[in-house]
Amino acid sequence: MAASPAPPGLRIVPGYLDRAGQEALLTALRAVFARAPLYTPRLPKTGKPMSVRMTNCGPLGWVTDAAGYRYQAGHPETGESWPPMPQIVLAAWRALADYPDAPECCLVNYYGRAARMGLHQDRDERDFDAPVVSLSLGDTCLFRIGGSKRSDPSHTLHLASGDALVLGGKARLAFHGVDRILTGTSSLLPQGGRISLTLRRVTIPRAERQ
Repeated sequence: MAASPAPPGLRIVPGYLDRAGQEALLTALRAVFARAPLYTPRLPKTGKPMSVRMTNCGPLGWVTDAAGYRYQAGHPETGESWPPMPQIVLAAWRALADYPDAPECCLVNYYGRAARMGLHQDRDERDFDAPVVSLSLGDTCLFRIGGSKRSDPSHTLHLASGDALVLGGKARLAFHGVDRILTGTSSLLPQGGRISLTLRRVTIPRAERQ
């Protein structure tokens, strides 16, 4: 069976960050983790723990627990405000997003060897005109992407350390997820695994609301 075509607006930038850039981003993330520790999120309704650990940086953070999916200004366990986004993250948005306003959330997920992410849409935001920009660090993952309906055909891509991904246009609401982590494919993270950083604009810019 032929592979389904990639949705318009999907863009992969292999090796967007070279090894030095990956190490610089990892150093910046360690400062983020010190202020906003990784924690285990839980699914709505069931309260079942997810296989990833997560945190955020920026004005808003995406969280999930038994009460539902939402954005909020503080860490759900410490109550502290999220730390600011590192400049290297903001620079990636400026270079890749082709969007005039700054991101408001940088969701950071850590995938251990057995972690996965089921197919989902990024649709808790009010501004779908802004793309979603993602950066990968560490082990390569098998990334699955389909169409705007869960039942649409999907295909898998390899996202390696330093790769960037942009979901814009019709791909902005494409279902996507992580099938598995290819252990041992990167030496960047001493403990192994993968870190993904997902940059999103959450609210509609003031000028567009008027």
